[in-house]
This record gives sequence, structure tokens and C-alpha cells, in this order.
Amino acid sequence: MPVTYITHKDIDKGKWDAAIRSADNGLIYGYSYYLDKMSPGWDALILGVYETVMPLTWNRKFGIRYLYQPAFTQQLGVFGKDSDDPEIVALFLQEAACHFRFAEINLNYRNHTSRSEYQRCNLILPLDRPFEKIKESFRKDLLQNVRKAKSLELRYEAGVDYKKVISLYQLSYGSRMALPKDSFENFTSLCQVLHEKGQLLLRHITSKEGRMLAAGLFLKDENRIYKTMTVTLAEGRTAEANHLLLYELIKEHAGTHTAFDMSGSDVPSIKSFLIKFGAVVQPYPFVRINRLPFPLNWIKKVSGKSGRH
Repeated sequence: MPVTYITHKDIDKGKWDAAIRSADNGLIYGYSYYLDKMSPGWDALILGVYETVMPLTWNRKFGIRYLYQPAFTQQLGVFGKDSDDPEIVALFLQEAACHFRFAEINLNYRNHTSRSEYQRCNLILPLDRPFEKIKESFRKDLLQNVRKAKSLELRYEAGVDYKKVISLYQLSYGSRMALPKDSFENFTSLCQVLHEKGQLLLRHITSKEGRMLAAGLFLKDENRIYKTMTVTLAEGRTAEANHLLLYELIKEHAGTHTAFDMSGSDVPSIKSFLIKFGAVVQPYPFVRINRLPFPLNWIKKVSGKSGRH
């Protein structure tokens, strides 16, 4: 059975979302309403009757169509039946290469392929145990920082103003991120949709006087809570508010049939911070397709190597 290319207007969104929901490797990033906001006009590859699917997040530059990884969309790739089979993944990548001359995309953690240039780092913490059991894996320095935060009578609270969290995050980190200019606008629009679906979590750490010290915007689906945006203000850094934020979030959701997707990072300092919570590495592959004409193919090959961190 061939892999079929489907343009955006012909995708059955109901069948698509059912496929992501039932997939063993389904992730929030794969749902149609997520893709519609973060990569408007996305197309798809489909095998069978939506048994195995792959979103195609594409754009065009200088007349050349290419695949890219949308902002705030960690993993995509192949979802559904046999999506962990290297031969099935190869079929999808071969078909994608027939339609796009260039691609720099992340597949998901269940996709195995020899075409991966390297593995990116994600960190997962299962929450299906009592909190005291989860806490046994916390590092000593983490627990010391949490005790310090609690001694200052910091408060863990629910929030509702996702626009404020996004604005704080953009102000704090946006200049360091090489993102398209509409990324934060698209993500804000996505959060409105997720808020209406009950898939948005906002949590704050405030001082005993009520000043915000740290904030977190988390997404959720049937299987995971996703750490998407966390920001710590200057006063919160000295009070270890970021440690307390994640500690209390884990405590809140301990004993549920979910996992805390801590998003991970290839940056050593961020990775080491998240590992303090007992999270385990769940890698996912980065894939590049380069069928550009010379000298563009050479330029992109060199810039890709120099840009990897």
C-alpha cells in the first residue's frame, strides 16, 4: 500500500485527530488544531485509512518548497501503526523527499531511521507513582533549594493569564531564539484554542506579599503534561522559585496515568537542571534532506554543521 500525499484542504481532520489520539506515540504537537496554528496550510502523508500519518509542515523560499520544524513544536514525524518500524519510517521520508528539496525536521521518539543526523534530547518523568516515590529520585541540591524557597513562604498558585506568561517569556528569551517573527503570535492564538479545550495549565510562584517570581505555561493531553514555557523573574532566581514551581507541579499531578514531558534540551546546563528531578532521557531524531542545486546544497550543508549546538 503506497504512502499518499494529501493537501491541506483534503485532510479529514476528524480522522486525523482520531489517528493521533489512538497512536501509541501520539503527541499534542500532532493534532490538527495544533498544526493549524503553528504551521497554517500543512499537508500530510497518509498510509492506509489514516492508520499511519505524517504531517508536512512546509514553506516556500525563492520558489523552493521545504519542510521545517514549527516553533514550539518539539517533535512530529510518523504517528500511528508501525511508526517504530524503520522500513515504514523510510517509506515516509522517501515520499517526503519526492515533494520537498530540503528539510530540517524532528521526528518523534518512536521513529527509528538510519537517516537521522543525530539524536536530540528530551526528558520524561513518569507520574504514575505516589509523590514520595517520585521524590526519592530528586537530587539533594534540588531538595535543598526547595526547602529554601519554602522557608521564604513562597506560594504555588494557578493562573489564567496565558498572554502575560507568553509576554514575559518573549521579553526574557525571545531575542536569543531564532524564530520567525509570527511565532509568538501564532502560539498565543494556539493557547486560546487549548484553553477552550481544557488543555492549558498555568502555574505561578509568588512571594508572600503576592509578587510574581516565576511562571509556567504547560500543555496537556491524555498522556502527557508538557513543559512549554517557564520564566523566572530576577527576584525569583535568588529565591529558587523555578525549582519550587516544577516541584509543586510534579506533586500536584503525582499518582496520575501521565508523564511529565520536561521538553529537555541539548544545552548542558538546562539538561542537568531537569535531570535533578529524576527525569530520564527519551531521544528523538533530527533529519535533514538536502536535494538543493549546487551551490545552495553546499551552503546549507556547511551552515547546518556550523549551526548545530
